[in-house]
Amino acid sequence: MLSKLIIIGVFIGILYTLASGFYFLITDDADSDRTVRRLSWRVGLSVGLILVLWAGFHFGIIEPRGVNPVQYPVPAGD
Repeated sequence: MLSKLIIIGVFIGILYTLASGFYFLITDDADSDRTVRRLSWRVGLSVGLILVLWAGFHFGIIEPRGVNPVQYPVPAGD
């Protein structure tokens, strides 16, 4: 459950930085660097989320579920 909250929190952060970057793009002057900083944060959060998801799958914290989950064969003799 904690992993889901972390993923949702980071995703909300990504959406917030995207929206604020768009707002600063529209409202700020041409010499302002707030848009670049917000979009840099968005890229960093996106890369961080991908790394967290990869680590979760790799270490077994997150298990894939859905349309076509991986089915491991049952060992013979059990």
